[in-house]
Amino acid sequence: MKHLTKSTDRVLSGVVGGFADYLGIDHTLARVLYAGATLFFFPLVVLYIIAALVMPNA
Repeated sequence: MKHLTKSTDRVLSGVVGGFADYLGIDHTLARVLYAGATLFFFPLVVLYIIAALVMPNA
């Protein structure tokens, strides 16, 4: 069973990379999609910070 953890291939804290690992998609694609979504829906920044504090390390 897969668990959601921070990625070791990290840019900031590994949150988006962890979601990419969990979903089985490319890290770069996940980061581009997250950055684009953040431009239109700013509260994603707050959710990123919360996830960075809550998600366990790999």
